Amino acid sequence: MSDRAETRGTAEGAPDVGELTPPDRTLMGPGPSDVHPRVLRAMSTPLVGHLDPSFVEMMDEVQELLRYAFRTDNRWTIPVSGTGSAAMEAAIGNLVEPGDTMLVPTNGYFGGRMASMAGRAGGEVVEVDAPWGEPLDPADVAAAFDEHQPDVFGFVHAETSTGVLQPEVPELTAIAHDHDAYVIADTVTSLGGVELRVDDWNVDVAYSGPQKCLSCPPGASPLTLNDRAMDKVLDRETDARSWYLDLSLLEGYWGDDRSYHHTAPITNVYALREALRLVAEEGIEKRWARHREVAGDLKAGLQELGLEMNAPDDYWLPSLNAVRVPDGVDDAAVIDHLIAEYDLEIAGGLGDLAGDIWRIGCMGHSARPKNVEYLLAALEDALAEQGAL
Repeated sequence: MSDRAETRGTAEGAPDVGELTPPDRTLMGPGPSDVHPRVLRAMSTPLVGHLDPSFVEMMDEVQELLRYAFRTDNRWTIPVSGTGSAAMEAAIGNLVEPGDTMLVPTNGYFGGRMASMAGRAGGEVVEVDAPWGEPLDPADVAAAFDEHQPDVFGFVHAETSTGVLQPEVPELTAIAHDHDAYVIADTVTSLGGVELRVDDWNVDVAYSGPQKCLSCPPGASPLTLNDRAMDKVLDRETDARSWYLDLSLLEGYWGDDRSYHHTAPITNVYALREALRLVAEEGIEKRWARHREVAGDLKAGLQELGLEMNAPDDYWLPSLNAVRVPDGVDDAAVIDHLIAEYDLEIAGGLGDLAGDIWRIGCMGHSARPKNVEYLLAALEDALAEQGAL
């Protein structure tokens, strides 16, 4: 071997950056979650072109697997190239046209993001109010429809900022459809982790992120639209403001033609395919049950430590546990202690709940008994460090 081949130095004038050595964390925050080794292996397989016949076949498989996870027969079911926020913007930015009115919730951080995206799409935003930490009341939603007559209604099925699972989804969608409105559901922290039935619940559009209950690296994000919603997208009077996320163009790539639109994130699609294969092997209903069982053990352990859940039992979200920070405890110091001493990640609150809660994920590959046991022991130590136990 020549001296040149053996040398791994940095060229003169170039940045001297060493090999990548990220820490090996246990991810129990609001996402990303731990990634299954099979998913990581899938990402290391050979790259092919985004129009390669083998990749086109994989695209079909990913779409079918996504339909299974969403519990839908929707033809328009795709992974959007980008993070969950890209799927969110694709949903809102295509369905909401200038002049449309969109009804959004006020009961969490991500309802606010819905409002921002609807406004940027040219829509008029109106709100249905509920306190942070509580679900929407169908009576309030009905009253908001009577007052504002919105064209589109958005709600967050699993609010990551508060740990609240929205109950009574079929009742909400029925209210919207009685007013001839379209329904967009944020399922970022529910897809693959808690019960979600897009067709049975009459949801027109649902979007999600791969890095939560699917335990997949971010980069290709699930989105599904029924025919009614896609007809509205295709019949728009003006183009969607985002060329990249324009579903009337993307349907040419993910539809029957497979015509070039952009270069898909190929390795992320590999990863999503393998993550969805794991969902199918486990069975979606068994997966929902596993999340409830493992998160139930986590919840019981937290309560044994004297900690209080932010959400009442009736709308507790198993995949994201919001835990009240005890009086006199520095929430950030606990988070820092878990990272420094245990390589364990949880997160603090957002928005109205910043400083008041910890957000502890129990999602996908992270929803395992050994992770729960490890977290509870580490958290007990962190609280003792502050004299809280």
